[in-house]
Amino acid sequence: MPAPDTRLWSIDTPNTSYVVAVDDHDRLRGLHWGPRLSAEQALALLELPESPFRPVIGREPRYDLSTGSAFQYGHNGLQVRFADGTRDLELAFTEAVEADGDLAFVFTDRHYPLEVRTRYRTHPDSDVIERTLELRNSGTEPIEVVRADSATWVVPGLDEPRLSQLHGEWGAETQLTRTTIPYGETVIGSRRGITGHQSNPWVAVDDGTATETAGPVWSTALAWSGTWRITVEKGPTGSVTVSAGFGHDPIAIRLDGGATLETPVAAGLHTAHGFAAAASAWHDYALAHVLPHPGEVRPVLYNSWEATEFDFTAEDQMRLADRAAAMGCELFVMDDGWFGARVNDRAGLGDWTPNPDRFPDGLGPLIKHVHGLGMRFGIWVEPEMVNPDSDLYRAHPDWVYHQPHRRRSEVRQQLVLNLARRDVADHIHARLDELLSGNEIDFVKWDMNRPFTEAGWPGDEDPDRLWFDHTRNLYAILDRLRADHPSLRIESCSSGGGRVDFGILRRTDQVWTSDNTDAVDRIAIQDGFAQVYPARVMGAWVTDSPNPLTRREVPLDFRFHVAMAGVLAVGGDLRIWSDEEQARGAELVADYKRVRPTVQLGRRRPLRAGNVTGVQYDRGDTTVVLAWRKARDFAYPDPLLKLHVDRDARYREVRSGRVHHGAILASHGLELGLAPADYASAMIELTREP
Repeated sequence: MPAPDTRLWSIDTPNTSYVVAVDDHDRLRGLHWGPRLSAEQALALLELPESPFRPVIGREPRYDLSTGSAFQYGHNGLQVRFADGTRDLELAFTEAVEADGDLAFVFTDRHYPLEVRTRYRTHPDSDVIERTLELRNSGTEPIEVVRADSATWVVPGLDEPRLSQLHGEWGAETQLTRTTIPYGETVIGSRRGITGHQSNPWVAVDDGTATETAGPVWSTALAWSGTWRITVEKGPTGSVTVSAGFGHDPIAIRLDGGATLETPVAAGLHTAHGFAAAASAWHDYALAHVLPHPGEVRPVLYNSWEATEFDFTAEDQMRLADRAAAMGCELFVMDDGWFGARVNDRAGLGDWTPNPDRFPDGLGPLIKHVHGLGMRFGIWVEPEMVNPDSDLYRAHPDWVYHQPHRRRSEVRQQLVLNLARRDVADHIHARLDELLSGNEIDFVKWDMNRPFTEAGWPGDEDPDRLWFDHTRNLYAILDRLRADHPSLRIESCSSGGGRVDFGILRRTDQVWTSDNTDAVDRIAIQDGFAQVYPARVMGAWVTDSPNPLTRREVPLDFRFHVAMAGVLAVGGDLRIWSDEEQARGAELVADYKRVRPTVQLGRRRPLRAGNVTGVQYDRGDTTVVLAWRKARDFAYPDPLLKLHVDRDARYREVRSGRVHHGAILASHGLELGLAPADYASAMIELTREP
């Protein structure tokens, strides 16, 4: 790291450097984000002719800490309003503090009692840089925080910068798009109270020429599960900054005297080797520094929802469990409809006790039956919601988000509980803790099926804080439950992929990717998901054909092979599967279990050749190829699929025993042997010969 008396610092990772400097006006500027520099090279940045220390009105500022102040006409990552109405900040640099792998820059306002800390953290095994912002009110009067982005990343100048993002909606999440960045500000985010189906808090920037395997890529991911915003700003000469943070306009949060606000992590990553390398780096980061049990491989689960929906008894669940166990499933999850008066979606949410008609003896007999089959037992809950037709709502109608003199809009006949309230959060924790303590439950599917509406908190002096405290209290409940029930594993669900981010993944073991289980649609959904999140957390179900949502008919092998690219699960109505389907399903489950460590913990590489696409996973000496062809054009033979392998090695197919030269696999490709019919697929396992 360069000498601190230059007021220049380099945040170094194994392969990259992020260099910042404090200028003569105490502004923190970004000078370099790219390949790693030596200390001497970093200092040479100060000699560049286009010096960042000569501010010219109208020039593009490249601030790492972008504050609302004089001449700052672009996006401001930090904006406040003091008690007397003053909004501009004038920060003075105080010190740089290094401790335990962190580097923090401390600034104080020249007049008002506000301290600002920008903090960076790196890990010796990752090129990801974690960035947070901390605000402390050292006075007595409250300060209104209008905007507090966790990071503003300064990207090097690019001729034709391009933006990659994940857009979508319910049933069509994580659709990857790449577009040229326009001049001005491009804003994506969520105002829904959750991460959202429509956008995901990740973006990537490249120079317009990057490919899967080559070219510089800069990306950021925000670890936050509530409302959020990412602003990508392109200046007149092509400079780009990416500012990421929680919250949305026009809400603000009050910072009382003596209080501290710490923002969630915005993680940044640079690679010189294309989009696939960036995705792999994010996956490695998630496994090493985000997930609570990164080395575990996730079990093959069976979920009962699409088989029964609300129409079932304990005996029905037991019969499904019998068939799931026979197929090789390792975890049986009973979905919605087991509690309170929940015989449809109009009642019962909030009353987390077993339905006495369906479970007269409680959950114990079903759980004992499932455990006796050698499977773990899981259960569905939606703790942040309540039906107006419930005992909880009748007792506490004030516990939901609402505004005076406004309707309480329902979605799926349910309202959102005000989890920002301490009494509500304590109640939810107590009911779930009671459920888990009284039953041998191994797994919880935590759902959240609707966004906020009429998001008010009548009588509270700082009602906007609900947008922040809801998520904070959700995290606190999950943390407490995991601490008190260490063997519990949790899946995050929000009408499918409505809450997928590194914040929720720090507290859960996997996520439900989408309510759309059509294998053809899932190829694109899973490809977008994999840009940042690893296969280890990507729940993927095999369901019935025709698909319940799209009505598309797809062969069983194709459905399984697409789902095998993540955490395989079965969600079809096994009561109507033929004996042949049941037997073939068992064979495919066994295949997946054999390759599961490679898929869930290995390195992912996308594959494409003509109309054949797929993924390759590598771990140690094992390579797993999953490939699909939706349709065959003009009876042409399928192209060979080029693999990413060691050219000097040999690879043996586990099933056939055939040996391949790495040079041939890399230069010409692998013959997949796909069936001539539409929706053909294959899974091929290769081992590297010693």
